[in-house]
Parts: sequence; structure tokens; C-alpha cells
Amino acid sequence: MTEQKSHPLVVDLDGTLIRSDLLIESFLLLIKQNPFNLFFVLLWLLKGKATLKAEIARRVDIPVELLPFNQELIAYLKAEKAKGRQLILATASHQRYAHSVAQHLGIFDDVLASDESRNLSGSAKRAALTERYGEKQYAYAGNANVDLKVWNHCSAAVVVANSSLAKKAGSHCPVELHLPAPKPSLKVILKALRVHQWVKNGLIFIPLLTSHMLTNPHGLLLGILAFLAFSFCASSVYFLNDLLDLNDDRRHATKRNRPFAAGTLSLLTGIIGTPILLLLSAIICWFLPLEFVAVLGLYYIMTVAYSFSLKRIVMVDVITLAALYTIRIIAGAVAVSVTLSFWLLSFSVFVFLSLAIVKRYTELMKLKEKSARKILGRGYQVEDLELLSSLGGSAGYISVLVLALYINSPEVKSLYSHPQLMWPACMIMLYWVSRIWIIAHRGGMDDDPIVFALKDKISVVCGGLIGLFMMLAV
Repeated sequence: MTEQKSHPLVVDLDGTLIRSDLLIESFLLLIKQNPFNLFFVLLWLLKGKATLKAEIARRVDIPVELLPFNQELIAYLKAEKAKGRQLILATASHQRYAHSVAQHLGIFDDVLASDESRNLSGSAKRAALTERYGEKQYAYAGNANVDLKVWNHCSAAVVVANSSLAKKAGSHCPVELHLPAPKPSLKVILKALRVHQWVKNGLIFIPLLTSHMLTNPHGLLLGILAFLAFSFCASSVYFLNDLLDLNDDRRHATKRNRPFAAGTLSLLTGIIGTPILLLLSAIICWFLPLEFVAVLGLYYIMTVAYSFSLKRIVMVDVITLAALYTIRIIAGAVAVSVTLSFWLLSFSVFVFLSLAIVKRYTELMKLKEKSARKILGRGYQVEDLELLSSLGGSAGYISVLVLALYINSPEVKSLYSHPQLMWPACMIMLYWVSRIWIIAHRGGMDDDPIVFALKDKISVVCGGLIGLFMMLAV
């Protein structure tokens, strides 16, 4: 083992040194710049992976300091470096990115990587390493089955993967070190799906509630199907959004822990999972009215547009968020063939605009505490806090005014025998909107105010009281 450790240690990059893949990361950044770049990617791929990687590398910068490095492996490499061992970074990623990573870490003596004419992967990597260091004259750290081609010609293996691969590597050469790579747990997958955000899709049931059809079995079944279709569609967009926002998320205090940004869930899983989730949503839509499918399609187009560009435009982002919340209510109405009330739509737009502004206000408050000026990936600055507070509070109060006008409208008499009993709901709404903004002003609001409201006991009580007064009015 001592003789083996005197040999140079060659280290793979993607999936080994980092818990990510630089080809996928650079591809996502390219698509984020312009979705139409996908057509160029297909043309470059026809010329080979080496050409593809070179063309993308010319156009995309990757902030390597933000990458999810395998800290356990790096600690081992630093210890070996301190003993005088030679370390080489050998990767199928483009040489531009490989040299940036090597420069950032400062522990490698040499770098071998793909260039315009050679894709340094599998057999090509084995040939290059054997030519440079000799047969069985180097150790190799890898993480995938393709690395077995290299381990077959090594003096020792460092395996960053499951026990099954370590056993296979051991049949080719001694295993110097095994660092298990844990499989993504159900908790990690659910976190990536953002199942906790599915509660927002409960808005789909509001038309059932306001039309007094919540106890109708057929209507309730359609509502549940609509909820599931929306939830899978939303998770598909969450996947896409997280894949496109890797670098912004890694700079964020809490978003850096999202599975794709942290490297606890592979980017390939996200790329494959995005269309699969959308397909599941489409299958459920088969049992729902065509109008619902149209509304869901509009929601998907708007959320994708939001992910690519709209969220970076001041005020357009919060108006889009308010519209996306309102679309859920519209979807609930068309799913059960209920005529949507003008009053409900008006109320929804203003109350959700207020909550969307709360979200941006909260992000700015956290930046102010860190003495930063601008939200990453957004167009807001700390100086906008006072104006956002004014706009958001006003939108919330207008929603209460809409509720008051609805209670006094002729339409309400067809649904409620005693509409005057709903007036306390206005007082409760005034209290709730004011309290939400006070909490946000004091820095006690979570990033998403709707999720906060569903967890907040006082908000739940307020919602229960409003529901009680509506029932009494019936």
C-alpha cells in the first residue's frame, strides 16, 4: 500500500471531486441565456461531444467557487498533498473549466481535460493516463462504471460511489479509499418536488367552497384531480426553475440547501424528471374538462416565462405571481364547471399581489441585515423597501374593500340568506393583512407568506372565523 500511495493520484472531476456535472451545468446556463440555443446544441452534438463541450465553454462562464465540492475527498487530497504526493485532475469536462477548478483549489500539479479535438472520457482517458504515467503506475479516483476502464490499468482506486462499484473496482486493483455516495432519500426527492408548496394548489377548492359544492362527491373528485394535475405541473416547473437558478441559489443563505444546488440530487434526475412530471400532469388532465387543460397550459407557459425572465423585471415579477395564484382559482372553477365570480377574481388579484410583494419585501429585509444592496437574480434594491411596503399594504387593503363591496352587492343575495353576517370577515381580513405586514416589517416572515400563513396558528384561526361567518350567512 505504501508503494501504491507513492504513485500519482489522478482525480476525476464530475461526480467525484464535485457533486455535479459541468457539462450539464454549462448546458443549463447556455439555455438560460437563450432557450433557442438548444438548436445550436443539437448541431454541435452531431459533430461530437468534444465539439459540443468546446462550443459551450466559449459562451458560458461557470463560477467554480460556488460548485458543491466533495469536502471529504478534498480533505483526503490535501492530506496526501502534504505527504508530497503528486495530484492530477483528469476530467471529461472542458479544459477551461478544469483549469478554473484546479486554480481555485490550488492542490493539483497538473490538469488533463477535454479540448476541441478530444473528449477525455472512458477509454480515451485511460489511454492518455497510461501513456503519461505508465501501466499500473498511477492511482485513480472516480465515481462511475465508465471509470472501470481506467481502474483496470491502475495501481489503486479511490472510489466515490456505492459499495457495489467499490467491489467492482476492487476486482481490477486495490481500493485505497472508499467514500460512499449516499443515494437520494425520499426526503431529498420530496424537497426537490417542493411538496410543501403544493398547499398553494388548495386554492383550486375555493370555487367549490364559495359555490357551496364542497360536499358534492363528483365536484370534489374533479377538484382533487385538478389539484394533483396542478401539483405535478408545478413540481415540473420547480425542477426547471432550480436547474436554471443553480448559481443564484448557491449564493442564497437558505436556497443553497436545495437538492440540485447542494448536489444531493443529480442534475440528470432533474432534467429527466421535468418532462416526466409534466407527463403525469397531462395524464390526469385526460379526466378533466378541456377548459381546465387550457388554463393549466397558460399557467405552465407563465411559470416557464417567469423562470427564464419575468422574475428579473421589477414589479412584473410580483404581478405575475399574483396572476399565477389567481389562475389556480380559475382552474378550480373550470374544473367543476362553476361560473367564476368577478368579485372573487378581484379579491384574489389584490390579496395575492400584496402577498407577492411581502415575499420580495422579506428578501430585501434580509439583504439589509447583511448590508447588501440588491437581490441576486432580481431587480430590487434595499432602497425600494419603503415603496414596496406602501404598495403591498395598499393592495391588501383594497382586497378587503372588494370583499366589503361584494357583501353589499346584489349578487350575494342569491348565495347567502343573511349576507350582513359576513361583515366581521372584513374586520378579520383587515387585522390579518396588517399583521402579515407588521411581521414582515419586523423580519419575522418566511420567504413564502402563503406557506407561512398555513403554518401560522393565528392565520389559521382567522381563516376559520371567516369560514364560520360565511356559513352563518348562508
